Amino acid sequence: MDNKKSILVEQIKSAIIQLVHYTDDQIKVNLSDYLSKNLHHDYTYLANLFSEVKGITIEKFYLIHKIERVKELILYDELSLSEIAFRIHYSSVAHLSNQFKKIT
Repeated sequence: MDNKKSILVEQIKSAIIQLVHYTDDQIKVNLSDYLSKNLHHDYTYLANLFSEVKGITIEKFYLIHKIERVKELILYDELSLSEIAFRIHYSSVAHLSNQFKKIT
């Protein structure tokens, strides 16, 4: 049973990393809907399992990876902060900035 849980947690991590780092068009639906649809499990179950195994919430893991993606885009120096905020689906540069400061 633990092996199945570990595999599912890895699938959650992979789905988030794929979404944030390798998909140019970030999702326009809720993360919970995205994960439930792609992993064929109830989001509450996924969230509880992830927190239990990793000691961090799915949302926090997602946010950390979004900020890592922002850092990459800043380093490439090809997009303005407004363009980065739009691409990563932040409502504003201020919102992006606040979350960036919390994480880094």
